[in-house]
Amino acid sequence: MDVSPLESIVEDLKALPPARLEVAADFVHRLKRISEEERQAILIRTAGALSAEEAGELERVIEEGCEKVDEDGW
Repeated sequence: MDVSPLESIVEDLKALPPARLEVAADFVHRLKRISEEERQAILIRTAGALSAEEAGELERVIEEGCEKVDEDGW
């Protein structure tokens, strides 16, 4: 029976002692983080994706819904 790489990794992780599992988790989290270059590439690809009208509407909605303080909510 063929085992997928993910299944194999999960089985290996299950066999690790807790301290080593924390090291493995930290490593996986670092792999998930994207680099500054990747962030810039994403920004470049998405810059200008909204029309001026869409951007204005988004800004208006954010201002209306997010810039209010509910003093009774605390």
